[in-house]
Amino acid sequence: MSKSARVKDKWRSKKWYTVVAPPYFGSVEIGSIPADDPQKILGRVVESTLYDITEDFAHQYLKTYFQVIGIDGRRALTIFKGHEYSRDYLRSLVRRKTTRVDGIVNVTTKDGYKLRVAACAFTTTRIKTSQEREIRAIMRKIIEEKAKTLTFDQFVQEAVLGKIASDIYNEAKKITPLRHVGIRKSKLLSKPELQELKVEEKPESHAENIAMPVSSSNEDKEDEETFNEEDEQP
Repeated sequence: MSKSARVKDKWRSKKWYTVVAPPYFGSVEIGSIPADDPQKILGRVVESTLYDITEDFAHQYLKTYFQVIGIDGRRALTIFKGHEYSRDYLRSLVRRKTTRVDGIVNVTTKDGYKLRVAACAFTTTRIKTSQEREIRAIMRKIIEEKAKTLTFDQFVQEAVLGKIASDIYNEAKKITPLRHVGIRKSKLLSKPELQELKVEEKPESHAENIAMPVSSSNEDKEDEETFNEEDEQP
């Protein structure tokens, strides 16, 4: 058998699986993955944009990452893995004679998920170092308070869709006028031990329940200083 024939047969044996966002992002379709064995899809990270979820062109700048954690028929079920501003969008926010303030916070949600969250603020004029510290303290305070009171699903919704950024803006603008405030990046560091994916039972459904162990401590060793716009995807 020729090499081209073997390659053709290999692709013919593959099936396409539709990747869907988690329920807290509407369970919308965000892509497709070919595989000859559904087990090979588990753990794969799929990149999308917030526009693919909301269909709002204003959200094209925000990349989202979802990790496949279960298979339900031909659907690949996912969990939110992280998000980030596109590099072009982040560069477009920079202006001369203004200040960029960054705040990076590690938090644990009410239901035990650990995340690293990076907030950013862009002022309309240059500000003092003391004012930067005040804005950074506000970022930390609001992000930590949100994590303590919200579940993982609720927290990532507010981080990605702008609610947390809006709360930071409303407090930080009392210190100095601001041009932009946002959660520019987030990353899921670990899940609660033996977090299990619950799939709604359907007639003739062969959904798999996958036990997800807590991530190893090595995943948590990323330096906060390297958690910036030049990072690779979460």
